[in-house]
Amino acid sequence: MADQSKTERASPRRRQKAREQGQVARSRDLIAGLGAMTAVLVCAWQMPGFAGEWRGLLRRGLNLAAGRPDEMAPNWRDILPALRGVGLVAGLGWLTATASGLAQGGLVLAPSALAPNWKRLDPATHVEQLFSLPALSRALKSLLPTAIIVYLAVGMLARDWVLFPGLLRASRTALAVFATGHMYEVAWKGALVLLAWAAADYLLERQRHENELKMSRQDQKDEFKEMEGNPTVKQRIRRLQRQTRRRRMLKDVERAAVVITNPMEFAVALEYRMEMEAPVVVAKGRNLLAAQIKEIARWHGIPLVENPPLAHALYRAVEIGQAIPPKLYTVVAEILAAIWRAQARAAQPDSTSPTNARTA
Repeated sequence: MADQSKTERASPRRRQKAREQGQVARSRDLIAGLGAMTAVLVCAWQMPGFAGEWRGLLRRGLNLAAGRPDEMAPNWRDILPALRGVGLVAGLGWLTATASGLAQGGLVLAPSALAPNWKRLDPATHVEQLFSLPALSRALKSLLPTAIIVYLAVGMLARDWVLFPGLLRASRTALAVFATGHMYEVAWKGALVLLAWAAADYLLERQRHENELKMSRQDQKDEFKEMEGNPTVKQRIRRLQRQTRRRRMLKDVERAAVVITNPMEFAVALEYRMEMEAPVVVAKGRNLLAAQIKEIARWHGIPLVENPPLAHALYRAVEIGQAIPPKLYTVVAEILAAIWRAQARAAQPDSTSPTNARTA
């Protein structure tokens, strides 16, 4: 009985995994039906030539068996033309069957299906399969087209029953034509029945295959976890990555030349050295992260400049590791120049100190 929880269509990954295991929708009856129909059509197409070649080969064999000295034993030159027809029928039938198999499921290479399965050698398993419901359904599937072909053959004999008395006085040629015609009629009608039945079997096989591949919602969740990773684990990984980036960014604040604040919400740390073309944002943050940036800046003596418009513009427009845009060069340059002048004045000795007074 099918699992009632499996209501969702199979995903592409589920189909790919089934294909890797050799599970494809393929009807063997359709392959056999197309091969049989091809063989019948080729026989009808080449029947005159086939009949002449086999008739000559049979006549040589019978004359040789009768002991006629003027007849030579058939050699490969006599047998080869007769076998040409057999090879043509078999070859075209095989090509059609192969093409139909590839059209149904394509070329499938499933090494896992070739692995030894010791359960197949268990007699008890085969006995259970012999008396199982699938075995009964396969038997019925085989008996139904056979019954139809037998019905058609009996109907054909009943139709021509009145001709049988006349065949007792007919020549050998007439008997051969009558028998060949009726055998061909049974052949093409039987092949047509098999082909129609095989087409229906293929549709049923596809439906069964789709039902087997159906997935439940839990299967879809498990497949998503398998493909994308467990969401809980991925969330933890992202959190650890954010923490690592944050620690690295806070460490880079120590290289900053100035921190622009807003004054409570934003904080942007800028690094600049004389060999650099433009100042670079080494850290930025808002709220709690901004407070941490300002605390590190105070600890390392980095100037804090309150400029809300500039802090907001830098936070919105510049990513960490990028240089500031040219339109902000002037504002940032003025801030850096003011800082350097203040640092230079702080570094100069106080002119009012006692030492300077005695020197003067």
